[in-house]
Amino acid sequence: MELFIHYQNELIGLLVLFLFLYLVLVLIKRNKKKQKEEVPTLQQEDTLSLSIKDVQQEEQGQQDSQEIEQEEIILEGTQEGDFDVTKEDSTKTSPTIREGYKRRDVPSHQKIIKEDFKEFKGTRILIAEDNVINQKVIQGLLAESGIEIVMADDGIEALEVLEHDSDFSLILMDAHMPRLDGFATTKTIRMNPEYNHIPVIALSGDTAADDIRKMQDAGMIEHLEKPLKMDALYDILYAYTNINTTQNNPSLDTEEGLYICGEDENFYKEILQEFVTNYENSAQKLTKLIQNNKMQEADKMLLDMIGVTANIGATKLTQITQQLKNALNNKQENIDSLLQMYTTELTTLIHTISTYLQDK
Repeated sequence: MELFIHYQNELIGLLVLFLFLYLVLVLIKRNKKKQKEEVPTLQQEDTLSLSIKDVQQEEQGQQDSQEIEQEEIILEGTQEGDFDVTKEDSTKTSPTIREGYKRRDVPSHQKIIKEDFKEFKGTRILIAEDNVINQKVIQGLLAESGIEIVMADDGIEALEVLEHDSDFSLILMDAHMPRLDGFATTKTIRMNPEYNHIPVIALSGDTAADDIRKMQDAGMIEHLEKPLKMDALYDILYAYTNINTTQNNPSLDTEEGLYICGEDENFYKEILQEFVTNYENSAQKLTKLIQNNKMQEADKMLLDMIGVTANIGATKLTQITQQLKNALNNKQENIDSLLQMYTTELTTLIHTISTYLQDK
């Protein structure tokens, strides 16, 4: 016991040293274990980094491939002659619109004088022109030709005219006008299938290629330069009017009408005159009947109209009348629009018949 007490301090020192060494060994072990666990994490990060790099390289390769393909497409367009024209440009309306109209080849002729325009007697032309002097020049030029001119001071007025009367062989369209210019007006006209039969001719002092291209893109199929020259106007009228207007008129198929009348032209003319007398105001009568909800009377009138128009060769009005009759019977929502189409086509037909009777 005395020996333990004598070496007590030394034993305590050894115990403390032992505990210290033990703690050091435990910390070393833990540190090694932690390092071993961190190694796979670093490897995983390296792998992820490599994967991202691979993806980036793959995306870059795809982008380069797309750019090469785009370059090849552009080169193909250039090789085909589409200089500075995109695919959207290639679908412009002007080529399609121009192909939609019959154009007669203009024969060689001497210098045109006012008397020569009598060849186009009965032709109706809508002219959109805001300059009063230009209006008077055109009216004076065609005054004794028998050509009917309807003048509009701007694009809005031209559209208002067409709403009530679309029986024109030609529209001369000034490119630059107040309120609504010729470009916007022509685009509006070309969007309405009711006016598909009317060629629109640009009337402008602009003669640059880009300006003419812009007019064509809007739907103007030809260009008349200001100041207007008689020869140029004659050529346009010859090219786009008076092409078997009576027999091929979409409103009146005279060949069909004459066939039904046994090729008796005098009899056919009598029938046409009776039609004008008895049915010229049929649109107003129909409108009144429909507004007063007298559907049976309206239906009877339409049935009568279908037979009469078919007998005279008024095929287009026959179709519209049948559609209107079906709409009334089925209580459809498009009755008002069909009634407006009936009114417009009837006006066109009456004028066509009048022209035919005068020419014959």
